[in-house]
Amino acid sequence: MGFWDFLHGSGKKLETETPDAAPTPAVLKKEVSDLGLDTTGLEIKVEGDKVKLEGQAVSPEVKEKVILAVGNVQGVASVEAEDEPNAPAPRFHTVKKGETLSHIAKAELGHANRYMDIFEANRPMLSQPDEIYPGQVLRIPQAA
Repeated sequence: MGFWDFLHGSGKKLETETPDAAPTPAVLKKEVSDLGLDTTGLEIKVEGDKVKLEGQAVSPEVKEKVILAVGNVQGVASVEAEDEPNAPAPRFHTVKKGETLSHIAKAELGHANRYMDIFEANRPMLSQPDEIYPGQVLRIPQAA
């Protein structure tokens, strides 16, 4: 079982019943669907400010993207998900103030020019490589 922390007050603002409430499973499922991610085999549950993903995704990559899609939402403080069988543990990075994808690529992948690898690993959640924010959690691709 994997557990990932997110900044409760940071992230994408989705429609909720009250301003600081966690989004409902239906709202999160719509967000994931709007991003074009396939949730076949996954169930999204919300317990307070924690999201639980149960079941097996169509691929480990899709599951990692779903974790980020639901975690980088205002009102979500953590995501818990079952491990994918025979898949390496996901690598995530929380953006700090002043960081760019190039900074993160140098620190995480050994070379600043690999920033597009991180950008591509986080599509469709990222639409531009220069539009990241402090507190956002990004997926780091497995080393090539």
